[in-house]
Amino acid sequence: MLLVRSIWNGAISFGLVSIPIKLVNATESHSVSFRQIHLEDGGRIRYRKVCELEEREVTQGEIGKAYEDADGTMIPITDEDLSSLPIPTAKTIEIEGFVPAESVDPLQVDAAYYLAANGVPAAKPYTLLREALKRSGKVAICKFALRGRERLGMLRVVDDVLAMHGLLWPDEIRTTEGVAPDASVTVRDKELDLADALMDTLGEVDFESLHDDYREAVEELIAAKASGEEPPAVPSPAPGGKVLDLMAALEKSVRDAKESRGEDTADITPLASRPTPKEPSGKKSTTTTRKTAAAPKKSTAKTSQPAKKTAAKKSAAKKTTAAKSAEAKSAEAKSTAKKTPAKKTATRKRSA
Repeated sequence: MLLVRSIWNGAISFGLVSIPIKLVNATESHSVSFRQIHLEDGGRIRYRKVCELEEREVTQGEIGKAYEDADGTMIPITDEDLSSLPIPTAKTIEIEGFVPAESVDPLQVDAAYYLAANGVPAAKPYTLLREALKRSGKVAICKFALRGRERLGMLRVVDDVLAMHGLLWPDEIRTTEGVAPDASVTVRDKELDLADALMDTLGEVDFESLHDDYREAVEELIAAKASGEEPPAVPSPAPGGKVLDLMAALEKSVRDAKESRGEDTADITPLASRPTPKEPSGKKSTTTTRKTAAAPKKSTAKTSQPAKKTAAKKSAAKKTTAAKSAEAKSAEAKSTAKKTPAKKTATRKRSA
């Protein structure tokens, strides 16, 4: 049963198929609205519609619409003038074609509406279009006229209902020129790693759990004032300041997000010992350990080489000394051998 009042009645034109429908708002605002009052006595401030020429207040039935020309001339435009315009979308939602849903830029999406079948005969074609959109996985791009102007729209299926999103025309989307930062900024891999860790920690969003904290606080304030009680205390804001170290801010954000979810923060590596992102942390730490362990061996080897050379030199020196000593003894022996026969010969001669 349709509980919301329709804001537009017409039909969907799907080729030669016409589907009578009612257009209803798919969204509603829950924001708290305020009235203007006179501060002295609390009297309500109201706006009165006054005719400038007659200087008197006029009723709603006396008010029409007009277009103001560049020179200030008012050109009256009636509802009959608008309804007689030669456009097919005055009372019809004209389907132009079908595209993948991801091809529609979210910047174009405007207000949302539900389309309800208007009458029993509309049930069959309504269901046909709904199931065709479901099976194709696409959305229908259409045109429709609402509140005095033609608009662009997108039809898609929500549960078992056809929904239409108003779309802005392409020329109504501003370019991004001049919006991006002018300065040339380089983002390091370590910073991206921390940003990824923060995204993983925050995880996905449960839309059902989200609510308007500001609206709830305003309602509590109104309820307290209405009952003559003191307004609820405002919590003191968290201490803040200008963050100069982006890496420290990212690391703290990851730590805070994990603590708020009751997760362990022991796996958050401090910045000083964080490995470079080019190599896996495990491999790098292993390599560092091996290099550190191998360092004493290298230093021992370097130390032992001079010792070996010194020992070799001493050994060579000993060998040289021994060789010289042996040569000297041999020379003495030869000298002694030569001298002995000579003495004997001299003795014999003397004896003779």
